[in-house]
Amino acid sequence: MPKALTLDFMFTGIIESQAEILEILPNEENITFRLACPLKSEFKIDQSISHDGVCLTVDGIQDNSYTVTAIYETRIKTNLGAKKVGDTLNIERCMPAHGRFDGHIVQGHIDGTGTIQSIENQAGSFLIGIHYTMPNHLTVPKGSIALNGISLTVVDSQPGQFSVAIIPYTWNHTNLHQLSIGDTINLEFDILGKYIQAWMKHPSIQPNA
Repeated sequence: MPKALTLDFMFTGIIESQAEILEILPNEENITFRLACPLKSEFKIDQSISHDGVCLTVDGIQDNSYTVTAIYETRIKTNLGAKKVGDTLNIERCMPAHGRFDGHIVQGHIDGTGTIQSIENQAGSFLIGIHYTMPNHLTVPKGSIALNGISLTVVDSQPGQFSVAIIPYTWNHTNLHQLSIGDTINLEFDILGKYIQAWMKHPSIQPNA
């Protein structure tokens, strides 16, 4: 059977599984994670996989685990540097070329982290408020945002903060239910919005014909 094609530059924010951190191995300025995941048997060396929204490359596969390495820049720009053994990460493989586009364009390139300001139980669903300090980034109501790799829709948007509503399925099948007020969460803003924002700042820049 021919190998299925994947779009190795793109995820969609639809979480497939979770991986538990079994071991954290310092490697100079880098850190290597050894993880266990129900999908491990389908992984291969050099495969790009989103871990809490961070695109990492599988660099080792063992009988019951696999490894990925986060470089220094990834450590300081995401919440991976604060992870500990026993924590779980949201997992998504790259979108297959023949796949259904259920979320939005997610690159696996984290813009930075936000802080959980509030978690409100709304009769089974949850409203999470998030604060961030990154300049030149914004959200819009009903726009897309990726939190720990999860494609979500913005409910309310203010400068430096926004909220998202979480349905019970997403709450129970991702690591969002493990978060507490004050925790950090990985943010990837909508790539289309970032391009539009950049163009508006420099409208003289035109795409090549």
